[in-house]
Amino acid sequence: MLFGRVHGTAVCTVKYPGLEGIKLLVVQPLNKHLEPIGALQVAADVVQAGMGDLCVMVRSREAALAMPDIQFVPVDLALVGIVDELDLRPEGDFDFTLKPGATRYS
Repeated sequence: MLFGRVHGTAVCTVKYPGLEGIKLLVVQPLNKHLEPIGALQVAADVVQAGMGDLCVMVRSREAALAMPDIQFVPVDLALVGIVDELDLRPEGDFDFTLKPGATRYS
């Protein structure tokens, strides 16, 4: 999974069958510190993201499976979530202790 920030929309005159009604957005991939990595890319939007939204993206097969219809659609990048809040901790600062009432496998 990747982070990405929406920069705009992409318009195409012809779409692959099964992609009708799916919005295409131009996104900037980001690292975990929200710094740009790589070039702008076009992603299929299944979560109704808007301009400036920070989103979670998936690639490859996971992107194709994220489409709302059951049939397979060849999509290489899809937005699957909008980030409401991001809590970034320093490297190595993670608490592995279980909270009271939590089991090891939950």
